[in-house]
Amino acid sequence: MSEPLKFSSKEVEGWLERETGSIFIPVHEKAQKLIDEMKKVLDNVTDVCKVLLENSRKEIEKRSRKTYGKARALNKLARLFLKRTQQIEVPDKVSYDSFQDFIQETQKAFIVTEVDIRNWFPRISPFFIMDRRKFLGVFEKAKESLKELQNFLTKEYVKTKTLEETFQIINNLLALQGQLADLEAHRKKNETEKASIEKEIGETQQKIADFKNRESLTQLSQIGMEIGKLRKEVKHNLRHLRKPFIKFQSQVFRKGGLTPEHLEKLNHYIEDPFDAFAAEEAGYPILEQILKKLAGSMSEGKLKLKRDRKRKAEQDINRIFNKNSLDALHQKCRETIIRKKQISTSAETAKIKGNLLKLQEELKKLKKGKKRIELQENTTERKLQETLDRIQSQKKEIEENVFDFMGKRILIEV
Repeated sequence: MSEPLKFSSKEVEGWLERETGSIFIPVHEKAQKLIDEMKKVLDNVTDVCKVLLENSRKEIEKRSRKTYGKARALNKLARLFLKRTQQIEVPDKVSYDSFQDFIQETQKAFIVTEVDIRNWFPRISPFFIMDRRKFLGVFEKAKESLKELQNFLTKEYVKTKTLEETFQIINNLLALQGQLADLEAHRKKNETEKASIEKEIGETQQKIADFKNRESLTQLSQIGMEIGKLRKEVKHNLRHLRKPFIKFQSQVFRKGGLTPEHLEKLNHYIEDPFDAFAAEEAGYPILEQILKKLAGSMSEGKLKLKRDRKRKAEQDINRIFNKNSLDALHQKCRETIIRKKQISTSAETAKIKGNLLKLQEELKKLKKGKKRIELQENTTERKLQETLDRIQSQKKEIEENVFDFMGKRILIEV
């Protein structure tokens, strides 16, 4: 098997025109000629319709009993004929499809007109005989011209249909390649923008890291870890009092026994023992007042607890009152909170936090911009693939059409 002829997409059209010009050009020129002639024939039909319209109008104006009804019928018919003829669209540029559509449209109009002629011309007789004959003569010539177009379409033009379609596919292929070039340029633009944004994101993240490593924030971070440890220590030291606190809270709600301030503090100890404990003044007086009330309620048997739970709670209360078991822990909690407040409210920390906030907002916008570009990238990649698939499909169709029409194997290289 011989090697296929190789062409670029821009070369194949010129080659195909040279190879098929002797076949395609005469057929195409004849198709255009027949269209032009048919247009003149339709103009003649239009003119004779106008004659029928004018002559019937004149007769209507005479108000003759004998001709008035016939004249009105002919006038109505003439309007219908004229409207149908004028609605037929003659193609500006001839192609197989436009030629075929023009024939079908004209044929539909002529079929309906023939039905009207058969139904109504006998009713108009014997009046307007010369006008009707003139119309029928022009209309018959129009039908003959239409038949000539139909014969040409089925016997000659159809042979070059594939070739004409191939030229159109070549034009589509060139347009698709233009779209592909635009998409590739758009992809490169996206890649450049994305690289720029990623660089900005990296620089901004580094600035954020640098600010976070400043001494005041490092100290805050260390204090935060200290507070975490103290939080666990406070919770551990008050663990045996949690259940009694909850029971006591329910009792107070029902029967009273604490001031509103002390009840609020009790709630605070149940919800967050560290925050409640650290917020106490030296000697944690409110906690002591709550524990005195709690101890009294337990000793009087008003607060129902399991024996072991009650024993452990009483031991903890005893250690707090008699051995000051929480003094050192409370002092440490208060000092840590004070240090945190001092560093947090310093001018340097405020400035760093302000800068961090701005950088974090900027980082958020940059990441949003990156996501937008990534969405554009996905859309562009999808369109690129679709365009490449269509290009391959159209190349294959051109190659197959050329082989079917000419028996020659070609290969289109992009």
